[in-house]
Amino acid sequence: MPKTLRLAVATGLAVVTMGLAAPVLAQDAAPDAAPAECQVKEFAMGLRYQQQSAEVRALQLQAYALARANLQAAIDKAADPSKLAVVTDLDETAIDNSALLVRDMQACHVYDSWDTWGDWELRGKPRPIPGALEFFDFADKAGVAIYYISDRFGEPENKAATIATLKELGFPQVSDDNVLLYGTTKVERRAVVAKDHQIVLLLGDTLHDFDGVFHKAATDVKRDNVDKNAAHFGADWIVFPNATYGEWSSAPLTAWDAEIVVQ
Repeated sequence: MPKTLRLAVATGLAVVTMGLAAPVLAQDAAPDAAPAECQVKEFAMGLRYQQQSAEVRALQLQAYALARANLQAAIDKAADPSKLAVVTDLDETAIDNSALLVRDMQACHVYDSWDTWGDWELRGKPRPIPGALEFFDFADKAGVAIYYISDRFGEPENKAATIATLKELGFPQVSDDNVLLYGTTKVERRAVVAKDHQIVLLLGDTLHDFDGVFHKAATDVKRDNVDKNAAHFGADWIVFPNATYGEWSSAPLTAWDAEIVVQ
């Protein structure tokens, strides 16, 4: 511990023993009281990591580079690339909605209740995930079909807004038939695509973007199924980082069972 810090600690202890403990402890308690008043603040570090870290940007670019390499390999093997399809999720996979989540968090609004999401779909301005436009442009020019399967609201007004947003951002093959939003399960929507195409790549940020076995499953069950499906990851399943929301957000944490030792 640096000498200056030791001195500060000693001084603080002296203040406490002189009868001024109550004000000092009240100030120290204030940050701990904040979560009870604004519990959504617990997402702050995850949001900062997702929106601002260079590491997430690197992971996103890495995921799309891997997707492109794997798609090229599938195209090279295909007799007719137009029979191939890429199925992608939208939110936090192709487009970044973190501005909405930060706005809600700063207002102490629990954003994963999803009651502000509809307005964001209509009026919000998401950004493309790094690498997304380049990858989908590559797939489009190669003649591969692209389907956007998302659990965004499927009501006509919201779907029209999502389609308009994707077109404005420059995503290819955006149409009523290629944008399949909430209404049926993702398993059922993928089955619609599979009727006429061979799905060679699935892209998503949550595991049910890949297989229905993960949908609303317990965390330990998901982990077990990740191990069982290990051969898919990095091959035909490309997972994107999302530290802002998910079914994992309320999972209990495991701590080291040892006393804190400060050196």
